[in-house]
Amino acid sequence: MTPPEPFDTIVIGAGQAGPFLAAKLVVQGHRVALVESRDLGGTCINRGCTPTKTLRKSARVAYMARRAAEFGVHVGAVRVDFAAAMERMQRRVDESRAGLESWLGGLAGLQIIKAHARLIGRADADFLVQAGARTLRAPKVVLNTGTRPFVPPILGLLDQPHLDNESLLALRELPRKLVIIGGGYISLEMGQIFRRLGSKVAIVETGPRLTGREDHDVSAAITEMLRAEGIDVFTGQAIKAVNPGETEGGACVELADGRIIGGSHLLVATGRVPNTEELGLASVGLKPNMRGYIGTNERLETDVPGIWALGDINQRGAFTHTSYHDHEIVAANLAGGDRSADARTTIYAMFTDPPLAHVGLYEADAKRLVGEGRRISQAVLAMKDVSRAKEESETTGLIKLLIDEDSDLFLGATMLGIQADEIIQAVGLVMASGGTWRTVRDALPAHPTVTEFLPTIIDRRKPLAAS
Repeated sequence: MTPPEPFDTIVIGAGQAGPFLAAKLVVQGHRVALVESRDLGGTCINRGCTPTKTLRKSARVAYMARRAAEFGVHVGAVRVDFAAAMERMQRRVDESRAGLESWLGGLAGLQIIKAHARLIGRADADFLVQAGARTLRAPKVVLNTGTRPFVPPILGLLDQPHLDNESLLALRELPRKLVIIGGGYISLEMGQIFRRLGSKVAIVETGPRLTGREDHDVSAAITEMLRAEGIDVFTGQAIKAVNPGETEGGACVELADGRIIGGSHLLVATGRVPNTEELGLASVGLKPNMRGYIGTNERLETDVPGIWALGDINQRGAFTHTSYHDHEIVAANLAGGDRSADARTTIYAMFTDPPLAHVGLYEADAKRLVGEGRRISQAVLAMKDVSRAKEESETTGLIKLLIDEDSDLFLGATMLGIQADEIIQAVGLVMASGGTWRTVRDALPAHPTVTEFLPTIIDRRKPLAAS
């Protein structure tokens, strides 16, 4: 029997944490195996951020072309070449992945192994990993295996053709009508993109409102925004069944109240589940929770010393940027540092157009704290009152700030509107650095910008009542 191949670290999964951690370790002289069963770059490069944001741009160009007359520009009839838009998207994906592969492939000390990997036990102080036909061993193992789409147990769903976020992006013919089950970020981003590219779109959310984690007024504004673009939105009704559609490949969603929503294509966007069940965790005594996620401490170490869990599978933020930040924490700590995942404040954006962005607490969280005796104020400004938004005819949305009146610190912010995904960074950086609202109010902003209104909003804050 061939003895296991020795490494200093084995990284299983090549998403937005694993490759970059591997690269830093080999620069420090470590021998690292990076094992990935699919394409390098994970969901972000291949099936998420890169393709969707590229396609979003095509959709926005089409949308703005249709609005051209509002700005005194006449372009005639607008025609979308869907196949060309998808080809542009695929080129960007291929270029991104090729760049990553080239960079990693040039790192001495890094072996890239294209295979499914699983833990198979221990040998003294080392962990054993089966990677295809090869057996590896190392004292350190990093798990970065990501998530996959969740398929809900809806009657008839598995019997009908349906898409997920990956297969949707493989289409080369524009859906006549796209029906989407789910009211989260993927659903809304894809729904708006395909509507702007020319599809009819219907979104079905069984909960009472879209983006259920967001504040009620924010959710309402998002719903209004999508409906204004001609998207049908159905909320608050259970799905009774998914039935065959009138055309081949189509499907009909039957709601509990009897309504039927039919389409030529069905997209299921109801959340994601971790890729952990085939990792052989039990062989080394590692137990995920009931949903399959792997718990970690603030240093992203699991309950088994020598094993780390990074990215979506640790349930500390299902975002590319949190995954990348995970690798920075582990790399720093392995080099003698003391960084903590507990110290960061979650920040994110949903890339509809305009985007939604959020950092820190939600209004409901703040109201609970008020009920416990905290003095918290809130400031709200509609984007229609922002000069830059009016000048660009991009007045959809609002800005909300939460402030602790005893410490003067920002507790959270939500923005829906033009450049919200960029502006949220300003508040996030102030929060991360311990800056107060006075710092923001007294700073000199540039004009005309959306960010310049932050001091104005702060001065309009009012005490927040308990829920």
